[in-house]
Amino acid sequence: MAFTDFAEYLLTPTPAVIFGGIFIVLLVPVLLHFLLTANVSSLTNLPTILLVGPSGAGKTALATRMERGPDAQPTETHTTTNNHSIEIETPVPSSSSESPSSSGPSAGEHVKFLLTDTPGHGKLRARVFNRLDAMGENDKGRVRAVVFLCDAAALSDPDSLRHAAAYLHDLLLVLQRRASARIRAGAPLAKCGNPVLVAANKLDLFTALPGTAVKSNLEAEVTRIRASRSKRLLDSGVGADEVGSEAQDDWLGEYASQKFTFEQMGEFGIDIDVIGGNVTGEGPGIEKWWQWMAYRL
Repeated sequence: MAFTDFAEYLLTPTPAVIFGGIFIVLLVPVLLHFLLTANVSSLTNLPTILLVGPSGAGKTALATRMERGPDAQPTETHTTTNNHSIEIETPVPSSSSESPSSSGPSAGEHVKFLLTDTPGHGKLRARVFNRLDAMGENDKGRVRAVVFLCDAAALSDPDSLRHAAAYLHDLLLVLQRRASARIRAGAPLAKCGNPVLVAANKLDLFTALPGTAVKSNLEAEVTRIRASRSKRLLDSGVGADEVGSEAQDDWLGEYASQKFTFEQMGEFGIDIDVIGGNVTGEGPGIEKWWQWMAYRL
C-alpha cells in the first residue's frame, strides 16, 4: 500500500479508523499519567536526608558536589525560597548492607536517597521545621537524618556563632518535641529521634575552628540562648502553672540543667555527631560526611 493510499485510508471515516482513533485518544493520557506518577512515586519512596544550616555555610555547594562529583564547579551561594531535592547514590554501602541477613542491599551495593537542600535565611526556616513536623512514619520516604552544615571559619565571630547556634537550637527543639510525643505514645527510644550531623565546613581555611572547638562553642552559645528564652518566658507575666508546663516544653535538653551538651539529646533518641570537612579546597573533604549519611540510610 502506497503512502498516499495509507493516508487516504486514515482520513476515511471507517469504523476501524474511528474506533482506533478513540482508543489512541483514551490510551495516551493513561500511559502518560502512569509514567509520570510512577516516576514521582519512586522519588517519594526514597529515604530522605535534610540538609540545613545558615546562609553562606555551603549547602548548595555540598549538594552540587554530592550530585555531580568532585570535579563539579563550585556553585555560588544563592537564596532559595523552596526546598530542593536531588536524587543521590551513596558511594559507600549503607549500614543495612553490613549484615548478610539484612533485607537491604547486598554488600557493596550503592544506595539511593533524596538529599533535600533547604533555605538558610532566617525568615524561611519555618518551612524546614514544617517539613520535619510533617515527615511520615513509614520506613520508606521518611526523613532518616538531618545534616546541619555550618561555616567553621565564621564561628569565631560572635554574630555568626549566635545565628548558627540559634538555628541549631530551634532545629533540635523541633526534633525533641517530635521525639517526646513518640516516646509518650510508647514508641521505642531508638525509633523516636533522628540522628543529626553537625558538619563543620571550610576546614581548608586557616581561620576554621577544629571540630572539638565547633562543638564546645555551639554548646556554650545554645546554653546562653536557652537561658535567655527561659528568662523571657518567666518575665512575660504568664501564670506559674502555665510557665512550668510551657517552660519544660521549650527547654532544650536535660530540663533545668545549667549547661547544654549534645549528649543530653540522647534522652530523646537524638544522636549528634560533629565532623569537620570541606566542600572545596585542600583538606579532609566530604568523605566522612558521605559515610555518616550512608550508615543512617
